[in-house]
Amino acid sequence: MEFSSKLLQEAVNEMSQLPGIGRRTALRLVLHLLKQPESQTVALSKALLDLKTDVKFCSNCHNISDTELCEICANKSRQREVVCVVEDIRDVMAIENTSQYRGLYHVLGGKINPMEGVGPSQLTIRSLVEKAQKGEIKEIIFALSSTLEGDTTNFYIFKQLEGLEIKTSTIARGISVGDELEYADEVTLGRSITNRIPFESSLRN
Repeated sequence: MEFSSKLLQEAVNEMSQLPGIGRRTALRLVLHLLKQPESQTVALSKALLDLKTDVKFCSNCHNISDTELCEICANKSRQREVVCVVEDIRDVMAIENTSQYRGLYHVLGGKINPMEGVGPSQLTIRSLVEKAQKGEIKEIIFALSSTLEGDTTNFYIFKQLEGLEIKTSTIARGISVGDELEYADEVTLGRSITNRIPFESSLRN
């Protein structure tokens, strides 16, 4: 792809590094921004810079937040004795959109995947276990995607919780094997949360 401007080329190069954005799409987006008022481009640039420099991670659940405690953890009406374990912020958003869950979350930041060099120490599993050991949690819901990596992560955490008087459950398999939570429709995901099953039962399937 030939460019008449090095500035245009640099902008396209940067834009095309975003996931799901090829060079043709990047070019279309950059040309669109070029046609917009300067104030709009400046506002976009500022929003992205503020996101990178000012965003925080909740000290309790590791969710993305503007403050030390995210709005969910700070909400006193939530069921604090129930914790839903998810991979990332997109899963929190997906479950919240169902309006079927009123507990708290714990964001792992990924799944165990040795092929990609992701082990337990790269995730927030240790802080989850430490919270469980304090005795305030009565149930932990595993809500990772039903992939090999998701199941491996679930089982690893389950073993770490052995000996603690905590109920462990997993979302019902209304979510197809291999599917990611963020792509599930709200009705199916809501039912999967509501009709969750004991984690031990899922090991026998």
